[in-house]
Amino acid sequence: MPEFDVIQGEDDIHEDISTDEEDHNIYALHEPLTIRGVGNVTLFGLTNKFDEEFPPSLHSKVAPEEFKATISRVNDILQKTQSTNLKSFFCGCICCCCTLGCSLWPVICLSKRTKNAISKALDYDNNHLYHKLGLRWDLKKVKCDSSNMLEYVLSIEYIPKKNLMKPD
Repeated sequence: MPEFDVIQGEDDIHEDISTDEEDHNIYALHEPLTIRGVGNVTLFGLTNKFDEEFPPSLHSKVAPEEFKATISRVNDILQKTQSTNLKSFFCGCICCCCTLGCSLWPVICLSKRTKNAISKALDYDNNHLYHKLGLRWDLKKVKCDSSNMLEYVLSIEYIPKKNLMKPD
């Protein structure tokens, strides 16, 4: 007959915790994949185009058509908004002396709107496709390799799978 009221000692509890940590480290082996911008114009860290080349590390995870559709959706958003942002930036720079810098606020707001539009598009794709595949796309701010400046990159993170065989 099985024993239902088993009392574990402290040593048993520590062994269970250590195996949980080991299992968590197994899932953390995949580093997030970053896709950097390849455009020729960068405004407030956001470039005007991302690379559409399919990374080989996603070969068995995502179809190339799905990857290209997501990248082209992000590039369409950037193409629509970055030209307006650039024109507003030049007008703001010309009027900057007269307005004491206040003429650059519309450009900052337009840049935030662009980032929010990209994040919403990525969230839509995540909810409808990528979460089922164990991936999550995100727009992240990272430090450039060559300077202290920050840039926005697309990050593809692997979502760890839950072990259904372990008790809570």
